[in-house]
Amino acid sequence: MKVYLSGGMEHAAGEGADWRKEMTAWLAHNLGHDVVDPVVESAKIVAEHGAEDYRNWKSSDPEKFKQFIRKLIARDIRGVIEESDYVICLWNESVFKGGGTHGEVTLAYHFGIPVYLINTIPMEDLSGWIFSCASETFESFEALHAYLEQQYG
Repeated sequence: MKVYLSGGMEHAAGEGADWRKEMTAWLAHNLGHDVVDPVVESAKIVAEHGAEDYRNWKSSDPEKFKQFIRKLIARDIRGVIEESDYVICLWNESVFKGGGTHGEVTLAYHFGIPVYLINTIPMEDLSGWIFSCASETFESFEALHAYLEQQYG
């Protein structure tokens, strides 16, 4: 099985790498599942294109920025709809100013790929759209772990 790890990056501390590293290790150890980690995949594309300063392009060269970001978007879409058996999404405040997580969850729903949402915001603030795209919603990683062990263990 392969899992796409969705969640904030652009406005998240460390691009959201920490929770993804922990989840990757947990999935491998407990379920033998592989992951598509967009933080890792994006870093590969950045290195491939020598684009370490791509975030500066948003102001200095918007068209170059857009074309580069489209490479990242294409990789993420492929990861969700072509490579993943299910999606784990961390929904927290870092997703509010971005767009990728919203799109990934919506695409997964559209293509019938289960979405397991860890929601860390008050339920009344959770988008009805996102809530309804999720197959299951959890209040903690521990609750998700228990569910995944029951489903896939």
